[in-house]
Amino acid sequence: MGMKITYIQTQLHWEDREKNLSHFDALLGSIKEETQLILLPEMFTTGFSMDPKKIAEPANGITLKWLQQKAKEKNAVICGSVAVKDRENYFNRLFWVQPNGAFHTYNKRHLFSMGHENEHFKAGAKKLIAQLGEWNVCPLICYDLRFPVWSRNKFKSKEGAWDYDLLIYVANWPEARVYPWKQLLIARAIENQCYVIGVNRIGKDGNGICHAGESLVIDPKGTVISKPNTNQEWIETISLDRLLLDEFRTAFPVGKDGDEFNV
Repeated sequence: MGMKITYIQTQLHWEDREKNLSHFDALLGSIKEETQLILLPEMFTTGFSMDPKKIAEPANGITLKWLQQKAKEKNAVICGSVAVKDRENYFNRLFWVQPNGAFHTYNKRHLFSMGHENEHFKAGAKKLIAQLGEWNVCPLICYDLRFPVWSRNKFKSKEGAWDYDLLIYVANWPEARVYPWKQLLIARAIENQCYVIGVNRIGKDGNGICHAGESLVIDPKGTVISKPNTNQEWIETISLDRLLLDEFRTAFPVGKDGDEFNV
């Protein structure tokens, strides 16, 4: 009932898809341990660029095909976000790609206006909850972390079950705001009674903004169970304990006392 997840904290080559895909080829090739889910940072092919006319690719473009190939090779779901053009709109789009080539998408809902993301990309309107074995997973993107209503894990009273068991944020979160990054990730785990994983990049981007990584894996009690070294490339496979999650939810069933509202 456990699930093995591999997350990759690394630098990104600015607006250079070919270099980034080659870089991740090597990183994925270094994963020898069996895993069910591989997590990559936000905009992992380009960095957080606000030049979609230059960096965006078709929704069914090269990166999706690369993800499908890698998911098949590793026999694991691979998840990360990419700048795409879909019809006449640009999206910061997360792909959830399965080993059989099937995939789901999530378009970033909260666009970072202070970085002018809202001027170049269109906001998404629907969350994704994907199933992986006995786990339900909700993948979100970076700035979504600051909006707890959107991240909220709904408790279904009739079924006695939560919508999801694992909440993921793939990110390009700057070093200057790393303190709220860590505190908010912990808060999301506690309030939603779920595992939370935040996967962030390292290095300086093309705008001179520094990223320290500080990726985290947090259990449903808010305890950090994995933390890579700051400013260091890091690949780690960690096992999430489903029994711990189920026992904690049964012993401390806060969901049944929650408010009924929809987002």
